[in-house]
Amino acid sequence: MSIEHNFDIRFIASLALREKQIQQNYRPVIAVHKWFARRPGTLFRGLLLSEYGTEAIADSYYRAHAFPSLTIADPFMGGGTPLLEANRLGCNVVGTDINPMSRWIVREEIDSIDLAAYASKASELIAHLEGSIGRLYRTRCVVDGREDALVKYFLWVKVATCHKCSNDYDLFPGYLLAENVRHPVNVLVCRACGALNEAASLDNLGRCACGTALALRGCVTRGKATCPYCGDVASPMQDPDAPPRHRLFAIEYYNPNLPDRRGRLFKRPDLDDLQRVSSAAEMLSDSPYFPVETIPAGDESSRLHRWGYRRYRDLFNPRQLLGLDHSARFVSQVGEARLNRALATNFSDLLRYQNMLCRYDTMALKSLDVFSIHGFPVGYVQVESNLIGIRNANDLPVGSGGWVNITEKYRKAKQFCTEPFELRVEGRHKFTIPIKGEWIGEALLPSTPASGRAVDLRCESAMDLDLQPGSVDGVFTDPPYFGMVQYGELMEFCYVWLRRLVRNPLQGVDAASSRHAHELTGNQTASRTLEHFAEGLARAYARASLALAPGRPLVFTFHHNRQDAYLAAAMAILDAGLNCSASLPCPAEMGGSIHIHGTDSSIVDTVFVCRRTGKARRDWLVTTRQELVELVAREVADLSAAGMQPSRGDVRCVTFGHLARLAVWHLRTAWDPGHLTSVKLSKIKSMMDRFGNVNDLVVDVQTLAPKTTPSSGDLFSESRTDLSGVDNAVSF
Repeated sequence: MSIEHNFDIRFIASLALREKQIQQNYRPVIAVHKWFARRPGTLFRGLLLSEYGTEAIADSYYRAHAFPSLTIADPFMGGGTPLLEANRLGCNVVGTDINPMSRWIVREEIDSIDLAAYASKASELIAHLEGSIGRLYRTRCVVDGREDALVKYFLWVKVATCHKCSNDYDLFPGYLLAENVRHPVNVLVCRACGALNEAASLDNLGRCACGTALALRGCVTRGKATCPYCGDVASPMQDPDAPPRHRLFAIEYYNPNLPDRRGRLFKRPDLDDLQRVSSAAEMLSDSPYFPVETIPAGDESSRLHRWGYRRYRDLFNPRQLLGLDHSARFVSQVGEARLNRALATNFSDLLRYQNMLCRYDTMALKSLDVFSIHGFPVGYVQVESNLIGIRNANDLPVGSGGWVNITEKYRKAKQFCTEPFELRVEGRHKFTIPIKGEWIGEALLPSTPASGRAVDLRCESAMDLDLQPGSVDGVFTDPPYFGMVQYGELMEFCYVWLRRLVRNPLQGVDAASSRHAHELTGNQTASRTLEHFAEGLARAYARASLALAPGRPLVFTFHHNRQDAYLAAAMAILDAGLNCSASLPCPAEMGGSIHIHGTDSSIVDTVFVCRRTGKARRDWLVTTRQELVELVAREVADLSAAGMQPSRGDVRCVTFGHLARLAVWHLRTAWDPGHLTSVKLSKIKSMMDRFGNVNDLVVDVQTLAPKTTPSSGDLFSESRTDLSGVDNAVSF
């Protein structure tokens, strides 16, 4: 069978849509370490089974499979999703990525570990931290007076000095600390005295005990700060050569003596809390584990420069640095190499919560890690999480961002590798289906042989991929989407710490930086243009294409809001001597993601299926505008049937996918890879534009889609007899 004839849009889309809402529940393995924009594991499992299985996906998805004779490659492995799914199905895998953090993370995901030994060492670390610095994460409860209540979060606000009157003032954009969603009432900070006040309704805030009328709006609006003393308006960014100052203004804490209390516990810091801040600063000394690197300029990192952050260590307060130093010293002294790597990985992942860029979610009442928007957000109110972490009476983690949370997620992640499962939803019920016989890794501990399952992970550019011709049975990948995520810049934040911790570095982890001049992302600071992206992607696909066995697919996911990015993807396919035989839609992002919510961005990827030779479906080779609109409308109806509510941005990306596929189909026979890149991109654009303006096409699709009923089975799930018919198959 093949993806073109066996992929079930509605079935896989429904799984992918649910997975992306709570991805760690469907694929716990991703919790080994943060990576960006991970595509659904359910999608790649569906693609692999569509290509190499012998049954309809809906019939075989929840059963164990093994394809030990297959080798699957991923030249842009990133967080490793395609490789993990292929490895789990028994395939040999080859993965490469130019970012050393990628190789480190994927190796950690696949490499087996003695979970009992890991849990023991993690507990030892947490006990060590509790004994050495635990007192710095205690506070007095304002309800029952308990002196050692456990702090969940310390809340800090940036402070500015007025250039006109010389008074210090808080840079609050708003005074709402907690909304009455997960807390019984709203909690507001008094703009005059700093006391915390409760308000049942935001329409009637009342007054603080000091007599000041409570307010929602703060003194910072649209990047300008108004001094509350003299009214002077200035930029909140003050000293470009020094990091901003912060003031501790609130604490959220946990008191096990009050298990039945509704809502959260908040307090204004008292003198003892402020003394703990001073104590941490006094205890702090320089450490060989603190990064000495300066923050290089970049599309994302230059934002830090504007706020005065010059070194990576500037992004942490003294208590965070102290806790990280104690953690690093323990981890670096772990003698067993596998446990050292695991805890070093945990340390690296912990960093995204242990810094002064994290923000507090006033609705969910939790810390938002530094990478929650795939950038370096510099807000005005920051949250410092308890570095050690908290467990409640049921031994479950409380809050987020501490060692307790990170190690528990890692344990579940590695347990999934040996005991994988799938979640099946039937009506309102969700069932966990163990998939016995599948597993992730080279070998199962303690003594199971590898059974010939090879794992080859490399830290190198996809443009230099060196594999024997015909040695690969499929390339499944999720390449960079032009300039959407600056992987090298963001992962440098973790990498500068990680490389100081590792006792026995693996290949590539001793590189000086996670940034690379040849990284295939658009980047204005590094002068990496669309042409750079198109040429690099083309070279990578050409190398991958040479490694493919005859008729085998190169499959990649892609989406972007701009047509330019699709021109580059189409050029890469054509330059590699491939044809595009399918462009299939599938949800691949979470609609509620902070970097997507409220925008016109899409959560739908196009899955491009490319081959040198094969068969395409005749009914996908549309030639008129109306045929294209009807095709996209049917797919939108299928996505709707899967549980989506496709937006305008989703429809646009699905349309772009088909336009790119059709452009490749019509240009392939006369394509000359030797032409100038600008000429090639122009030819593709002209071919795509023959169907009309994409925005007009989207309007037509949205008009037609509600009237379009999905097929009784699925648009792409017809019987094998129908698919083999000459009338519906076009060879290439």
